[in-house]
Amino acid sequence: MLGGGRAGQAATRGEPAAKGWGRARRVPAMQQQHSTLLHLVAGGCGGTAGAILTCPLEVVKTRLQSSQLTLRPLCLSEIQLPGMSVRLMNPTPPSPGVLKLLRTILEKEGMRSLFRGLGPNLVGVAPSRAIYFAAYSGVKEKLNTVLVPESKKVHMLSAACAGITSSTLTNPIWLVKTRMQLEARMKGELSSNALQCAMHVYHTEGLRGFYRGITASYAGVSETIIHFVIYEALKQQLRNGHHSLSTPLTLSPNSRDFFGLMGAAAVSKTCASCIAYPHEVIRTRLREEGSRYHSFIQTLQLVVREEGPLALYRGLLAHLIRQIPNTAIMMATYELIVRLASSTL
Repeated sequence: MLGGGRAGQAATRGEPAAKGWGRARRVPAMQQQHSTLLHLVAGGCGGTAGAILTCPLEVVKTRLQSSQLTLRPLCLSEIQLPGMSVRLMNPTPPSPGVLKLLRTILEKEGMRSLFRGLGPNLVGVAPSRAIYFAAYSGVKEKLNTVLVPESKKVHMLSAACAGITSSTLTNPIWLVKTRMQLEARMKGELSSNALQCAMHVYHTEGLRGFYRGITASYAGVSETIIHFVIYEALKQQLRNGHHSLSTPLTLSPNSRDFFGLMGAAAVSKTCASCIAYPHEVIRTRLREEGSRYHSFIQTLQLVVREEGPLALYRGLLAHLIRQIPNTAIMMATYELIVRLASSTL
């Protein structure tokens, strides 16, 4: 009875309650910090794994998107006239195919040119994806407490915020990567490295030069929104089909989950890329050195007027060939790391 009385008095004074309340406040804060760090690491690992294997296709895609190919006239035929010969020129030559351009780069520039821009890509892909996934998961967690949890509106707003944040912070890295990929050099000819390219941009264009194409990147947030809305819907279907995703993920019994996530990421990215692809072409044109492209709308109008609407989809095949496995590897790696870490920590 005495013990009960003391316990009751202590409870009346609020000592245990205060102690428990303090612990309750600390635990969610620690969990949130751990969750953010986990998403940072998982996003960085996923992005790096996807980027290393697909760099050659990234170079081919960037070359196809640029104006360097379209500005070269194509000689169709030669007509012999009395005292003169006339060559007929096509002002808007068709762009070469993916395999033809790949073979041309190999023959004229060598294997190393297929990995131009890999340095900035590796430097940028980890922080870019880490920032993206951390922002996406953080915003989604907060919006779930305000809006209908896991609704399409939550996914769209989270993806938009994550895309804008990531694009703003990492645009200088991607500009340097694009400049390096567009720099065609013959075999044996020295090419500039990432630092030299960055210094050249700074000396010729200033700090503003590093943010060329940022408006097209913001427009590309639409691709991110479409991608994540479709991806979350497909993931929900997988979860409803078999409940293994709600349990800790292990490698052998749940390998179907891994491939299911890869398939969901591939399908969602394909749909998003086909719908929002023109912003990729516009962004590459804006990032060209000394180009006549100055703004998103001006570039869009100029490309359509001079090359036709189909020019906005130049390099789409190379983009899909690269992006689908890249996104599938990235998303599946991200999900795998998150679930493995959650099951062990």
